[in-house]
Amino acid sequence: MEKIKELYSKNKELVNYVIFGGLTTLVNFICYFISTKLFSVDEVISNGIAWFVSVLFAYITNKIFVFESEKSGFKEIAIEMTTFFLSRVFSGICCDVGTFALMVKVFNINDVIAKIVTQIMVIVMNYVLSKLVIFRKKK
Repeated sequence: MEKIKELYSKNKELVNYVIFGGLTTLVNFICYFISTKLFSVDEVISNGIAWFVSVLFAYITNKIFVFESEKSGFKEIAIEMTTFFLSRVFSGICCDVGTFALMVKVFNINDVIAKIVTQIMVIVMNYVLSKLVIFRKKK
């Protein structure tokens, strides 16, 4: 048990990112399936709704549990939140909406397979942007 604690301690940020990234993906999928299967909303529109809800969830969990941001004051938090959302807009447009729409509407790939592929792309891109841009620690 001590080895697991030590391993977690050394890799806490990455482990927490994977855990909360997985939960964010779960939130995304749940919202997507509720929209498409229960309410018969178009796949691309449902995907946009799922993206928006999961970004809200991701900001809170990344700030508090993953990168443990200590930003305080209105201006610092506003800049951090704006940067977070803009980076998610970027990855959302590039991967989650754009690539998804291309896969589903142009290449006729199954929507579930397209969701899985685009979510992997989004997770990797978002970690890099969060680590290097949004929540970078000042030296």
